[in-house]
Amino acid sequence: MHSAFCWVFLPGEWLHQLKPVTLKKHGRKAKSIFRYGLDYLRNIMLNLEQKMDEFLDALEFLFST
Repeated sequence: MHSAFCWVFLPGEWLHQLKPVTLKKHGRKAKSIFRYGLDYLRNIMLNLEQKMDEFLDALEFLFST
C-alpha cells in the first residue's frame, strides 16, 4: 500500500517543482501534491496510445526511486 502512495506522490512532487500548484486566495494549494500526481498518471493511462512516451518516462522515473 505504501508503494502505491509513493508512486502517486513522487510524480506530484516532481511536477510541483516544474510547475508549482497555484495557491487559492486563502493561501492553500488548489490541489494536493498527491492529487497532482494522481491526475498526471491517470491522464497518461487514459490516453495511453497518444502518451506512450510519457508512460515509459513515468515508469522509468518510478522504478528509479
